[in-house]
Amino acid sequence: MQPKDPVSVLIAPLDWGLGHATRCVPIIRELVDQGARVIIAAAGPQKILLSTEFPGLEMLDLPGYGIRYQQGFFLKWGLVFRAPSILKQIKRENRWLADLVRSRRLNAVISDNRYGLYHPEVYSVFLTHQLAIRTGLGVIFNWIIMKWNYRLIRKFSACWVPDWPGEISLAGNLSHPSQNPPIPITYIGILSRLKPSQEEPEKNSLLVLLSGPEPQRTLFEKSMLAQLADLSIKCTMVRGLPGLESPGSKAMDHIYIINHLPAEELNVLLNVSELILTRSGYSSIMDLVQLGKQAILIPTPGQAEQEYLGHHLREMKWMLSVPQKNFNLKKAIQLFRTSSLTWPPVQEPVLRKVVEELIDHCIFVKRSA
Repeated sequence: MQPKDPVSVLIAPLDWGLGHATRCVPIIRELVDQGARVIIAAAGPQKILLSTEFPGLEMLDLPGYGIRYQQGFFLKWGLVFRAPSILKQIKRENRWLADLVRSRRLNAVISDNRYGLYHPEVYSVFLTHQLAIRTGLGVIFNWIIMKWNYRLIRKFSACWVPDWPGEISLAGNLSHPSQNPPIPITYIGILSRLKPSQEEPEKNSLLVLLSGPEPQRTLFEKSMLAQLADLSIKCTMVRGLPGLESPGSKAMDHIYIINHLPAEELNVLLNVSELILTRSGYSSIMDLVQLGKQAILIPTPGQAEQEYLGHHLREMKWMLSVPQKNFNLKKAIQLFRTSSLTWPPVQEPVLRKVVEELIDHCIFVKRSA
């Protein structure tokens, strides 16, 4: 039975690839299952994806940070140069939230890496797997950015980290730094909207999943199509472009291209694919672990976080990671098939308990007011 006056929760993902939106899906599902009134704030492809997953929920338009990767010299310095505009957007979204708290009587906010979505009158949760941000610009610069990151995170009530506690960590040092920000930290386990199935594998030989910000997404797509043309392997490519209405099409007899798949259809395709090739984005990695699937990871060039994750998972022998520079698909497939990959121990899910505690806290505050 739904409460007469349900707890009202706003959830908003960062506009940096689709991963921030997809990992919010299980949180939204759990909030809805436990009777919360959920409002989603997003823009662009993230809003399209979440609207498809949750057509009955209220959707608000919230402009993103407009992050786009550059090439050449600006590859690793692009975010540094964009810092002033990002800070302006953080201030704008904080003012936007203040207006929303007054008009919608919010009880809690869950912000996936959006630094402006905190408010002193509501329980504000910051969701991130990167407590220690990798910049690719050296140890000193990493330390400076971590201190800046912590100054922003400390304005929130709590921080949820989508990873396992302890030594068996999916994100490694990113989520387990030597020093944490001075607010409560909760490791909530991996977040994935997908589920394992009993489908027989190898119905699809190779699945290529494209994702991430432009222009690297398009550059990688062109490279894969050129290399797939010379191979006879049966392949399905999912371009990671929600909102494009055109159905799947054949680029060649052995290559089938799909713009985007909802969670249920992507779930089936992942389960029946023998080989998976994808970026080493953290949300993609969590999906693979959820399904018990290993993959060939191709870190986005210049994105130090993905480069670190690829290295970490290769060192743990959980995944194969290969750089994009001079990438050879045929050789990568051969290497994957001869690699002795293992798998991390299964961890118990804790999301239900974490969401229950959030709702209980909000109910207590409402009754005490």
